[in-house]
Amino acid sequence: MAHFAKVQNGIVQQVIVVAKSDCGDKEFPASEPIGQAFIASLGLAGEWKQTSYNANFRSVYAGIGYIWDGTDFVAPIVEEL
Repeated sequence: MAHFAKVQNGIVQQVIVVAKSDCGDKEFPASEPIGQAFIASLGLAGEWKQTSYNANFRSVYAGIGYIWDGTDFVAPIVEEL
């Protein structure tokens, strides 16, 4: 299973799951362009970056509202009330 985050204006808008077989049964980083092509073939437009559920790459597992800094995902700062 692979996870991809849709990034718009540097902010994660959505996270989806893609079967490993749809990523060529490859490991990151080789899996990313294959997964991106699969996502595009589904008609899902936008910039999709692979994220790791176990935080094995790109620092953290991206969630909605996380920041894409061009290399890694960064958790948003949450201010306490």
